[in-house]
Amino acid sequence: MASEEKCGVLHGKYELGRLLGHGTFAKVYHARHLKTGKNVAMKVVGKEKVLRVGMMEQVKREISVMKMMHHPNIVELHEVMASKTKIYFAMEFIRGGELFAKIARGRLREEAARNYFQQLISAIDFCHSRGVYHRDLKPENLLLDEEGNLKVTDFGLSAFSDHLRQDGLLHTTCGTPAYVAPEVIGKKGYDGAKADIWSCGVILYVLLAGFLPFQDDNIISLYKKIYRGDFKCPPWLSPESRKLITRMLDPNPSTRISIAKIMDSSWFKKSIRKNLRTKEEQEFTVGDEVNNVDKGKETETLNAFHIISLSEGFDLSPLFEEKKREEKEEMRFATTRPASSVISKLEEVAKTKNFNVKKSDSCVRLQGQESGRKGKLGIAADIFAVTPSFLVVEVKKSSGDTLEYNQFCSKELRPALKDILWTSAAGSSMPA
Repeated sequence: MASEEKCGVLHGKYELGRLLGHGTFAKVYHARHLKTGKNVAMKVVGKEKVLRVGMMEQVKREISVMKMMHHPNIVELHEVMASKTKIYFAMEFIRGGELFAKIARGRLREEAARNYFQQLISAIDFCHSRGVYHRDLKPENLLLDEEGNLKVTDFGLSAFSDHLRQDGLLHTTCGTPAYVAPEVIGKKGYDGAKADIWSCGVILYVLLAGFLPFQDDNIISLYKKIYRGDFKCPPWLSPESRKLITRMLDPNPSTRISIAKIMDSSWFKKSIRKNLRTKEEQEFTVGDEVNNVDKGKETETLNAFHIISLSEGFDLSPLFEEKKREEKEEMRFATTRPASSVISKLEEVAKTKNFNVKKSDSCVRLQGQESGRKGKLGIAADIFAVTPSFLVVEVKKSSGDTLEYNQFCSKELRPALKDILWTSAAGSSMPA
């Protein structure tokens, strides 16, 4: 260990505690952030060992993947630090241990298994929407927090969609034999999303049965069983769960069930996990098409200080230009039309895309009726008057997934607003 670790303080930031676990290339310690007192799990990877076996690319990949994975069912990476000999991952500390430990005590009741499976599928769907495939899904890589929420970890073997060859497939064999899809073993190239679905199918089987679907002491015999999809469901599995597992453990990836179909299956949808609703969602009652909010509130007038606070510093260009961010959570546009025209346009979009609406004279709140990757999409539009005939409209994501929000803005909102956008004398219009 480096002298910094020996004295118990790392980079002057973290106080290292007990060893939580270790693998071939890493040790994980309990640590405490000195400034905030927050508990973290500190994964320590030896640079020399990683370089010796040519795994530095894998470590870099894990860092880049985890930095973009912000989801309630994925372990969060807080920061990465390095010394001359080691790389340190400060990660979310999960107290509940591995899901594997729960299964080791015996199979789970169907309701409990469904609860964990729903969270797993939510996390994997989120990864796939970002072009990331985990490729090593197994109960040991699924952690539980104190409330029993599932957290996916260990993205060391994950792949980005930009790792696909010209045939559009991945070609690296990886994962744990009992959980690996037949096409991965086959080395002919495979779809990362389909391979993850197979692994999720094995996990669901283990949760409900208490043992693996494919077992054999001889690795060649094990692979043959996996190739053929040769498994039997125990008699206590319900017909609906058997049907879903059979479709997930289809040895032909082209006919294997998709995540969208899994989420639409009757077994999955039964008693769907009720996540805590956001404040924005609570404002809406199901079935309401239009509700007035803050009745009588007039359009807020902007003075110079408001305009400066809306822009970044004293530069007003962000009011009228694209934000240079991959994932934007807000946009602004100017218009010379009255607030009522803006509200009407937003209502039209809401109607075509099945959103609930709440409105006043100066704000509109849209709430999606269907749950997305991070709950229901919520959008807030606030209207500010620079002069009586010149308005600035600020549109923000109030709940849901940023990627889904950005897709909604580019495909639905911007095209619908193009007729009312203010165009400068130079001929440029926006939203920003």
